[in-house]
Amino acid sequence: MDVKMKTVENALKEMLNSDVESKIYLFLSHTGGARSDEIATGTKLHPSTVRETLAKMHKKHLVHRRKIKNGLCGKKPYIYYATSPIKILQNYAKKMEKRFNRVASLQRINNIKVEVRIVRET
Repeated sequence: MDVKMKTVENALKEMLNSDVESKIYLFLSHTGGARSDEIATGTKLHPSTVRETLAKMHKKHLVHRRKIKNGLCGKKPYIYYATSPIKILQNYAKKMEKRFNRVASLQRINNIKVEVRIVRET
């Protein structure tokens, strides 16, 4: 893994509070979507860890999934996709705003509010 990708992985790890979630998210971002067994192979994580983490990530809207239609008997597996990185940044910005405003409230001045924004450069 090159230095830039390691930096991105570390930033994601901080935003998601999870090494495993950051690895899965990066893998899905690079592949454009994958089944849980492919994710386990690609990330070198244990398959049960991947399945449990994907369920948590789906609940937190970090990934979305689509059932695969196949002719085989049994369960239809899902293909998982990474949600937009902008969504992750927006959620992290909201979390940071709350933390900053808690600290600002120590000043005991009611009209101070910290706002974190994501701005697109033109």
